[in-house]
Amino acid sequence: MKQTYQLLVVLLLLIGTSVAGCISQESTESSLQSPQVTVYPASDNRVAYEYSGDEMSAGEIASDLSLSERKTITNVDIYLEVDNASKTVENIIAMATAADGYVSSSSVYDSSYDDTPRQEGYITVRIPSGNYTAFLKDVENLGDVSSKSIIGTDVTEEYIDLEARLSNLQKQEKRLTEILNMSTTVEEVLSVEQELERVRGEIDSLTGRLQYLDNRIDFATINIRITEPTPITHSWGMRDALSSSIQGFVSTVRVMVILVGYLLPIAIVFSVLIFIVLAIRRRVHKK
Repeated sequence: MKQTYQLLVVLLLLIGTSVAGCISQESTESSLQSPQVTVYPASDNRVAYEYSGDEMSAGEIASDLSLSERKTITNVDIYLEVDNASKTVENIIAMATAADGYVSSSSVYDSSYDDTPRQEGYITVRIPSGNYTAFLKDVENLGDVSSKSIIGTDVTEEYIDLEARLSNLQKQEKRLTEILNMSTTVEEVLSVEQELERVRGEIDSLTGRLQYLDNRIDFATINIRITEPTPITHSWGMRDALSSSIQGFVSTVRVMVILVGYLLPIAIVFSVLIFIVLAIRRRVHKK
């Protein structure tokens, strides 16, 4: 009988251990599968958030995204040589409008090379990211491309970080609004309103930054420098030779004038001296 009771106790202990192990395993698996979020009011009436579970940082999320999902800012610089700079700028403005883009800035000004007038200019356009490749091909057909550079800046990690911070602040704003509605004293109301104003200010700042990034991501910035070709004269060197000979003649005349200016006073003095000597000789011979 005694052995029967002992076996019964051992059996109950084994069953209890197995049940405890299963409960522990289930709780561990559930904690891994669904992260828990705890919300609690922090000191000086701020709302803090404590996250637990399997989370990914902004950098890990950004690196896990495919190329099509990444956030990239595109900047293009292109130098174009055309026959008519002002007409080309007008064409680019029309092309940008047709591509659902807009002109950020433009300028056309007169330049000169060897006293030959010509025009230069530049124009900056913003083109939707999906249309800028076709737009560039159309621009390149307007003239000869001397250089072109395309720079893509990946801002995926910053964008995801801003979105996460904004979401966190919006939760804080909602929680603070609830606390404000539950406040009963003037001191509590003023304290919560002050914290709520700070949170809303940060929300506005992050929202503005995200809107700026959205604009830079959605529209590629294309800077186009436009120049007209340097005039080439086919005179087999005759023009340059004639110009050099005229300049040489003018330089020679200038030197002769300067030399005469130096020698003229000396010649006058010598002429006077010779006249005096001749006059004295005449008088001597007459005596």
